[in-house]
Amino acid sequence: MNTSIPDSRHISTHIDRPAQDVYDYASNPSHVPEWAAGLGSSIEETGGRWIADSPMGRVEVAFAPRNEFGVLDHDVTLPSGEVVHNPVRVIADDTGCEVVFTLRRRPGMSDDEFRRDADAVTADLATLKRLMERA
Repeated sequence: MNTSIPDSRHISTHIDRPAQDVYDYASNPSHVPEWAAGLGSSIEETGGRWIADSPMGRVEVAFAPRNEFGVLDHDVTLPSGEVVHNPVRVIADDTGCEVVFTLRRRPGMSDDEFRRDADAVTADLATLKRLMERA
């Protein structure tokens, strides 16, 4: 277990769709269950807050405001009250784009837990790619 040095891992996928199309889709919180199973199987807006039923239990998800820079950052408040910041970018690449998720190891997280999180993010990005490229 690595507890002294915070690790980050950049997980990305190239999507053969314009960056704006991907950003428009992925930045809509109501689409989260369609492509981000690691975040939640359902999500609803309640009192201006987005609440998701996730593998970790019910979590609150606060999304970055829409912007022209492709920033899809979101903070996830876990049932424990811990807040996890998730940096995500949609970066234009010729006629397509690259979506980059920076996964950060939380304090006390084992190598296996970190690997499972990375696998979940990789699967979510693969789903986003499939959805966007078939549309």
